[in-house]
Amino acid sequence: MASMLLEDLYRLMKIGHVQAQGVVDTMTQPVVVLDQHFCVTTANNAFIKTFEVDREDILAENFFRLGNGQWDIAELRQLIESVIPRATAVIGFEVRHDFPTIGQRTFLVDARRLVHPDDNSPNLLVIFDDVTERQRHDAQMDFIVAEMRHRLKNLLAVVRSVVNNTRADDPVVASFKEALLGRLDVTFHAQELAARGKAADFETLVRDAVGMTVSERLECSGPSAELSSSHVVPVSMIFHELGTNAAKYGAGSVPGGRISVTWESDTGPRERTLLVCQWREEAGPRISQPERKGYGTELIEGLAAHMGGSVELIYPPSGFIAIIKIPM
Repeated sequence: MASMLLEDLYRLMKIGHVQAQGVVDTMTQPVVVLDQHFCVTTANNAFIKTFEVDREDILAENFFRLGNGQWDIAELRQLIESVIPRATAVIGFEVRHDFPTIGQRTFLVDARRLVHPDDNSPNLLVIFDDVTERQRHDAQMDFIVAEMRHRLKNLLAVVRSVVNNTRADDPVVASFKEALLGRLDVTFHAQELAARGKAADFETLVRDAVGMTVSERLECSGPSAELSSSHVVPVSMIFHELGTNAAKYGAGSVPGGRISVTWESDTGPRERTLLVCQWREEAGPRISQPERKGYGTELIEGLAAHMGGSVELIYPPSGFIAIIKIPM
């Protein structure tokens, strides 16, 4: 929208409406217009202020010779020179340079041909976006996040070591210790995946979470699905709990027991896209509705709710079923 406005204003200036220059100068981003020889014909106030130059010193000067040759970059020159003959555009070309007046800065450069209703102008509009502070802030945040990850990893390793070296002669304590170590391990692994900031393949995540014993007899079926990094930890923990329960009390605890996970996309309330997953156990021990809700069940329900999803746990005698809805 801004570039269309500049095109109209430049056309007005060409036919004598010099007041259009004042409107161009309201643009907050540095802007110049180049002629067919890449010489500056117009520069707005933002350009003058940003680069701390005098307007008279840059008008009619070749763009690539401005300052200390700060824009004379082979790749940028090639891109700009191809805009007119090839009807292309330069979008977000990064220039990092030690400018003579303002020091080390980073700009993203956009360039495109000015198209006017009354002619086929060979003039170019060039816009500059100063991203120096933005990149510096992003780098600082990346450093802080990396440092937090490192410290958290060290802390979790200490906790795991303490738990692992705690004596557990009592069977109840031993069972608790085993469960806690399993939860810590799946949390460690999921945190590492989530920290990469990339989407995770759903089936791979499920198989990693349930453990090797259950994964060997697990049948998965569903379309390709990827989860955002924010869902990696809760989804991993949910399926770890389901896998642990199946290995101890369900279809994973007996020969011939079968476990399947199926999923599909669906539209939920407020037109949200949901990944609807069904965990089904068959040919295992006969089961019944538990008399009380255990910690594992509370954890599964809490994690699903935390994601904005839901979980339904069903206990038919033929085998346990869990229906999990995950917002995509």
